[in-house]
Amino acid sequence: MNHTAITRAIHQQADTARAIHSMRFFKTGTREYGEGDIFLGLTVPMQRTIAKTFRDLPMPTILKLLHSTYHEYRQIALFILVLQFERGDTRIQKQIVDIYLSNTACINNWDLVDLSAHKILGVWLRTRNRKILARLATSKSLWERRIAIISTFAFIAERQFEDTIALSTILLQDTHDLIHKAVGWALREVGKKDINVLKHFLNVHAKTMPRTMLRYAIEKFPESKRKQYLTM
Repeated sequence: MNHTAITRAIHQQADTARAIHSMRFFKTGTREYGEGDIFLGLTVPMQRTIAKTFRDLPMPTILKLLHSTYHEYRQIALFILVLQFERGDTRIQKQIVDIYLSNTACINNWDLVDLSAHKILGVWLRTRNRKILARLATSKSLWERRIAIISTFAFIAERQFEDTIALSTILLQDTHDLIHKAVGWALREVGKKDINVLKHFLNVHAKTMPRTMLRYAIEKFPESKRKQYLTM
């Protein structure tokens, strides 16, 4: 299994019409968040299948994919990193985390972050010092800030909410809609595990938090309760 084999497998399933749609959907136009990204038009299930087939690719080949201008190359590289992380021992997992953090510039759209951050960085940090998340949450990089909050989904699954709440507080002043959505999503997941933790956060911040963030956070509330928070 090598770079030529996996790129051939990718291009065999390319679809120009689907690629054009993806370029619009992922905002690749001038001054949009995905500016300049290039798509080949593979569905996510197609990419997952390719990643499973090539799950044993050596790290130099994975890195070559991760640094590609093609979105699907990068996405498949991340799928493979997740698979190798899940099967790896502590040494391999540490290597993958280091590679992940050293290549955040390549994890440069919301889908790339969302498929990988909690499964690699989040899982790694479940039993380790998490101070790096605060650094990422205050980064100038939109994608590093999103990596920070999405990573906490691994903690939420374990009913550990402190980091999600802390990072959500840091990101309350963020100006980007993609961060508002991510934080609201994370808060909503906290609420599924412990509604009182979410309500406490909302009672403190609902008046001032971005409306998109608030709407995502209260999406599962009864209509009357949603209206109450939205009019605070």
